[in-house]
Amino acid sequence: MLRSVLLASVALTPFTSATAQDAFALDEIIVTGGLSPIAAGALGRAASVVTADDIAARGIATVQDALRALPGVSVTGSGPTYTQVRIRGGEASHTLILIDGIAAAGGDGEYILSGLETANIEKIEVLRGPQSVYYGSDASAGVINIITRKGQVGTTLSGSLEVGAANTATAFLSHRTDRGGLSLALSHVQDDGFDQSGDGGERDGMDRTTAILSGDYLATDALKLGFTLRRSEQDYDTDAADYTALDAAGSIVDDPTLFSTRDETTGGIFAELDTLGRRLTHRLSYERTDNTAAYESGTPIRTERDALKYRLSYGLDGLAVAETRHLLNVLVEHKNDSSRSNPLYARAATSLALEYRGSFDNGLDVQAGARFDANDTFEDAATWNVGLSYPVGQSGARLHASAGVGIVNPSYFELYATDFGYVGNPALTPERNTSFDVGVTLPVLDGRGTLDVTYFNEVLTDEITDVATGAGTFSFVNQSGDSNRQGIELTGTLQATDTLALRMAYTYLDATNPDGSVEQRRPRNTLTVGGTLDTFGGRGLVSADVRHVSGNYDAQFFGAYETAKLPAYTTVDVAAQYDLTARVTLTGRVTNLFDDPAVDVWGYATRGRAGYVGVNARF
Repeated sequence: MLRSVLLASVALTPFTSATAQDAFALDEIIVTGGLSPIAAGALGRAASVVTADDIAARGIATVQDALRALPGVSVTGSGPTYTQVRIRGGEASHTLILIDGIAAAGGDGEYILSGLETANIEKIEVLRGPQSVYYGSDASAGVINIITRKGQVGTTLSGSLEVGAANTATAFLSHRTDRGGLSLALSHVQDDGFDQSGDGGERDGMDRTTAILSGDYLATDALKLGFTLRRSEQDYDTDAADYTALDAAGSIVDDPTLFSTRDETTGGIFAELDTLGRRLTHRLSYERTDNTAAYESGTPIRTERDALKYRLSYGLDGLAVAETRHLLNVLVEHKNDSSRSNPLYARAATSLALEYRGSFDNGLDVQAGARFDANDTFEDAATWNVGLSYPVGQSGARLHASAGVGIVNPSYFELYATDFGYVGNPALTPERNTSFDVGVTLPVLDGRGTLDVTYFNEVLTDEITDVATGAGTFSFVNQSGDSNRQGIELTGTLQATDTLALRMAYTYLDATNPDGSVEQRRPRNTLTVGGTLDTFGGRGLVSADVRHVSGNYDAQFFGAYETAKLPAYTTVDVAAQYDLTARVTLTGRVTNLFDDPAVDVWGYATRGRAGYVGVNARF
């Protein structure tokens, strides 16, 4: 492992760069960094941010493509409409995905990124490592928070249209004053798709429409009210699986009669109140997720999640919460999730979480938290998290480290199953992920860039697995033994010239099951190198990204049903934009420029070379 990391470091140092935490200005705020927002320069935990400017400059159209370029993040898809995200080798269900701070998935399921567009996204924050102290179950490996656009003071109206391999139209309208405002974001994607089976047959297309309405208002100098509502509807084609096939080419079969649908609703309201001269603040919020999905023309399944939260923040040193160097956060939360497909499928938990943040005169920043979840159906759980950030001398270098425990609750089926020969086990306990990471951020080339190296180590215990209980009957247990994951994350940026900015991200991952076998869909090596060039006297941008993936294994549901290594692949994406006027920008991009057959899952093809042109307008 060390040899691979050292070779990568030597080869890529001229192009690099910074880590997650220090790739931002010190006043950058990480909304997802704890029970309340935190300055990026103080955060000890590993985090990455993709901004709206990054998305525009690189021509990134979907959230999954934005995530693919980040360290420690693995994105694999059984076609473009069924994409899973794994952080640091964890299961896909161990990553919590939020949209404006609200859980994107209802019930007990993971959120499937299905062509989720980047239109009208302000930024994407990714925290790596256990975050259950702050977000509860499902945040065992990390959190992804997709933060949508809200607009600036004044009236904003913009729109875009892009045509090519897919057609996308977006619109954004907002009006804000110093006391608050309203925003409406709309987008529609119509994609004729490609043949996911890879045999040159019928295309598998997708249509998705999304609307987001948000607002906030400063009712008094001390009281702020707000809300957000998001609706998204999607129809997409899928193919059938042939489990009697002898090879990958025959395992996925075209079936023009199969289709799937998703109907997603997320919403929330909140009130924030400042008291004691802003030394004590309160936030009360209600959040709801209501999703209905029908897979392969099947019966729709509706899943729901409701959360009522109260957060208290107090400046321990007598200063206002926004200025204090010693902050105490307290969170009380009650959460219900359920599935309308079976009234018995429901869980509830009441939680108490505490967080302390301290900034000391020697530059040391500390974040420490603990949480207790009282579950109504299975065993209660306690989690903790600590992060440290410390500057080294006057060089701009910084040491950072974190450790913690995250949990994942048993699923409905694992608890209550009565079908397909399975019987649930209500005595199951949550899975536990124990983690630590340590790293250093270094300035390079006289401060024109930064390079971060982070080592992480995670151990999953009490993993839930199915066991035979008789002839054709099964149940679930918390298995003995550990699933071990460790690796290295390298990240960086470099302002090579006044007009050329370079970036890179590399992840080495070693993920094994308790029996020592390799974990599936966790690539050993993932490398992205890219750059953006200012052109035409500042009126244009040209961007390119090269991504290489190797050492990925997946189960073959054909032939002898073995787990086998997938071919390595390298893709190249290019994008350009040119300001026709101060308000109108012409855009163009090509994905998978050299038509590499990049396969993440056995049997499923990925899109070949595809081109797009568009126009953005601001009024």
